[in-house]
This record gives sequence, C-alpha cells and structure tokens, in this order.
Amino acid sequence: MNARGTPRLRGALAVMAAVALLFTLSAALAPERAVAAPVLVSQGKPATASSAEGPFTAPNAVDGNPATRWSSQFTDDQWIRIDLGTSIAVGQVVLNWEAAYARGYRIELSANGTDWTTIHSTTTGTGGVETLTVSGTGRYIRLLGTQRATPWGYSLHEFQVYSTTGGNNPGGDVLLSYGKAGSASTSQHDGTCWECGPDKAFDRDPASRWATSPEGGWTDPGWIAVDLGAPARINRVVLQWDPAYARAYRIEVSDNGTDWRTIHQTASGTGFKETLDVSGTGRHVRLYATQRSGQYGYSLWEFQVWGTGGAPIPAPPLPADPTYDRLVFSDEFNGPAGAAPDPAKWVPETGTGPNNELEYYTNNKNAAQDGNGSLVLEARREVTPGSACPPDPLSGSTTCQYTSARLNTYGKFQFTYGRVEARIKVSGTQGLWPAFWMLGADYFDKGRPWPYTGEIDIMEHVGKEPKTAYSTLHAPAYNGAAGYGGPHTLPGGADYADGFHTFAVDWNSTGMTFRVDGQVSFRVDRDELERTRGPWVFDHDFFLILNNAVGGDWPGPPDTTTRFPQKLSVDYIKVWQ
Repeated sequence: MNARGTPRLRGALAVMAAVALLFTLSAALAPERAVAAPVLVSQGKPATASSAEGPFTAPNAVDGNPATRWSSQFTDDQWIRIDLGTSIAVGQVVLNWEAAYARGYRIELSANGTDWTTIHSTTTGTGGVETLTVSGTGRYIRLLGTQRATPWGYSLHEFQVYSTTGGNNPGGDVLLSYGKAGSASTSQHDGTCWECGPDKAFDRDPASRWATSPEGGWTDPGWIAVDLGAPARINRVVLQWDPAYARAYRIEVSDNGTDWRTIHQTASGTGFKETLDVSGTGRHVRLYATQRSGQYGYSLWEFQVWGTGGAPIPAPPLPADPTYDRLVFSDEFNGPAGAAPDPAKWVPETGTGPNNELEYYTNNKNAAQDGNGSLVLEARREVTPGSACPPDPLSGSTTCQYTSARLNTYGKFQFTYGRVEARIKVSGTQGLWPAFWMLGADYFDKGRPWPYTGEIDIMEHVGKEPKTAYSTLHAPAYNGAAGYGGPHTLPGGADYADGFHTFAVDWNSTGMTFRVDGQVSFRVDRDELERTRGPWVFDHDFFLILNNAVGGDWPGPPDTTTRFPQKLSVDYIKVWQ
C-alpha cells in the first residue's frame, strides 16, 4: 500500500555406458572411452515465460509431470526460458508438445539471460515429442516460438534439457557458504545499517546485508571471507550487491586463510546480481574489493559459494511452487447488512495512519457487510476527538477530521506463493487512497521493519488519477517512490470508481504476474529483478491487507471538490495454492 510512502503497518551424474572392446584390423584390443549418458539438468529449475494462459504457467514445463503444461497467449512471438543455475554444456533438448505446437521456433542459449545464441532453428516443427540433438554452453536456455501451427498459442507439457557431459554440475553443486560466520575487513553497525556483520552475507536472507564501516571514511580495499569448514571445489560464486558495490575485485581461495590464490578478477563489476562461473579448490573463499563504485563502501546482501566438498550446513528448503488448483482462503462477504467482517479471518487495525494520512482507523465502525454480498470500507468526514492527527489542510486542526477502515489477516491467514484475486470497486474523488496489498509476516513475527519485510501491492488507486491503478513491489533496495511496479489504465480510459474490477497476482519462486480483469498489467521476472534492481525478498509468508486511506503523501489531501462518504467495496477475496 506504499508505492509512494512508508508502510501502513508497523540428478546426479548418470550411469556410464558400458566399456566396449573394439577389434582393430590388426586384432589389437583397445578399450573404448566411457561415454556419459544424457543428464536431465532442467527439471525443477526456475522457468519463466513471455506469457501464460490462466494457470498454465512456465514451471509446469519443468516439473517432470506430463499431465501439466505451459501455454502462452495466442500471438507470435512467445518464449519460455529456463535458468539452469550454472553454465552447462547442452547436448539434447526434448520438447513434449500439447496440441498447440510451434511450426517455427528457435532454441537459444545465453550466459547472462540477455544475449542469446541460436543452437537450433526450424520452420517445419512437427509437434508431438521432438528430440533435438544440439550443441552449446550456457546458463540460460530459451525456446522462442516464431510461428504457431494452430490458432492457439504455444503449449508444452515438458521442456527437457540434457547435458551429455554433466556440465559443470554433474553431481549437483550445493550451497557451501550457508550459515557460516564469515569475517571481514570492517563491518557497519549503526542506525543506517542495522546488524550488518559478515554473517549476514551468508544467511540466505536477501533482506539482511554486510557492509564495510564508515568510521574513518569509506576506503579501499575492503574484503569479506568465509571458512567453508573443509576443503572444497568451488564452481560458482553469486554476489547480490547493495548499491554500494565494487567496480574492481578479486575472488580468491585459500587452504589456510592466509595464502590466497585468485580464481576470478574484474575491473568492470556491474553491481546488482553477479553470477560467476569459477574453478578452484580451497577451504576459504574471499572477495577482495579494490575499487568502489561510488562514495560509499562495499555492501553485499548475499555472498554465495557453490560447489562440492566443504562442510555444508543444509539450508532450509524453499516452499514448493503452487499449482493454483487448491482454494486455501475465501471470503465472499455474504453476511447480513451491517455485519462486521468475519473475525475468524480479519483483524481491524485502529489508530492514525502513516504517510501523512489524515484518517483515524476505527474498530469496524467503518467496515461492514452490506447485505448484498460485499464488504464496505467507508471513509467519512467526521471528527474523532482526542486523536493526534496531522493538521487538516482545510481547518488546520490536529484532531482527526476523517474516519475509515483498515483490515488484515495476520494471525488468521498468511501464506507463501499462490494466486490472490479480489473483485473490488474503489472509492474515488481527490484525496482518497484505497488499496489491496500484502505485507511480510516477519513484520510481526520477527519485528522486522519495513521495507525489509517486503510488500506486494496488488492494487493501489489514488483519486486524483481516476483512470489508473498500480501494482508495485517494495523491498530494501527498491521502495517508496522507487518501488518496482507499473500502472494499468482501463480500456477507453474508464474511471475505476465506476464499477467493480478484478485484481489478481500469480506469485511463485520465479516471479509474479499481475492482472486486471484478466489482462496482464505487470510482470516480474525474479532473475531480471535481481540483475537490475536488487534482491527478491518474497520467499516467505505474507498476509492480506485492505484499507481506504484519506490523504497522504501520494494522493494529497481532500479539497473543495472531494465528496464524502467514499466506499471501497469488495465482492470477494480468494487465494489458491
């Protein structure tokens, strides 16, 4: 609810082929070199797509289940992409098409997800099951459909990628650095960077970070190191930078923590997320930075070391991606007129709002079911004595001149990943700010401050922009007016307050898709977000929030054109997993 302000709430390598003996013409015997069977390297990996038809999302094509599928919208061009996690030599691709197949398509590889190299191209695709022999190396692989064979889109039951060599990850690299204490040249601990010790770079928590200390001024060089606990082979390093990143740095390994060997070096670091394919052995791994990108020091949200060996601590598993076929929360507000919101599902928030808002949120005085299948959150112009509010722009009084409602599901219902959908008619007029959004449950569970909790705004609307609604993400590296999101204008430039509209988000481990009335309004590709804006902080429980604010930094205050009361009406809210 804060697109413009502060928060409203406080396998394994395959069996080798048998060795064959070849008889030469001279009857000499020589053993044939063992050849590795193809290794499936795509199953369960993060998958994204240019579009998806309903619940048929990209992860369905890499789940190993031929009964599920990815399907695109009914246009050219469309694509589906898999992040293999590390650079891998690809030797075979198997496409198991649904009836909506591609006549023309390309298979492409990329090292960075941006620059693509074609390893297979055809204009005579046959559909069914196509087994393609290919050759190339990359971390990302993409099928780009250029000509549909049917009036429908593109649809794959399975998109399988095989490495005939096992790639750089034959036995499955593991995260070796998780849970390690680490050490650093300096660490920051002040009001600007809370708990910013080196261990925060190894906790797999993208909302905590290590930073060098400003005491004495930020200087070069700066370093952070991790003891893996035992000798290891290091194959990959992932750096998720705060804006204070290194332009020049080295990745070094050591057997004893004293004598260091360089396995990667650059003078053109890019910041944000850098995934480095490296090769080295050692017990200790160090990032040694020699040139800052700006006036500040060095700061990392995550410093991940991947490989084999070491003494890894198993990291908690991430939640499973949803299939969106199980209804886990529903409220259709079918109670009698005047009935309060269901207390088994909703908690009223009371008191004054932040963001220089002008309302006082009441204990369900302004929230009730209307008897016609809707919940109404009503903003009214009425004095609330004794409440310390921001000065009213018309009267100058610091007594609240407005009342309204805010509800949340914390302690009643919270969840990770799913499809969230609500049918809502927003309030209108200057100075109103209705919203349907979610906040990380660690705001209450752990007392973590905003924006470290993460925030998902499914719908925000301000009365001064009647034709536009917004969907926005907020996190430590992108929040407030710099939140990551986009607007949606109704066809024909209609006013959102004139009728009900359906707002939804599909949320999983690879990204989010926001929709208004079934039309995609904004997409979030996790990989792109991490490479261009900052950490993804949305792999944990969130709870739902509804509120109808008056005034605030973004909408501005009511004026002489504003009319009260103003109703935010909600027909239903549903969540599937």
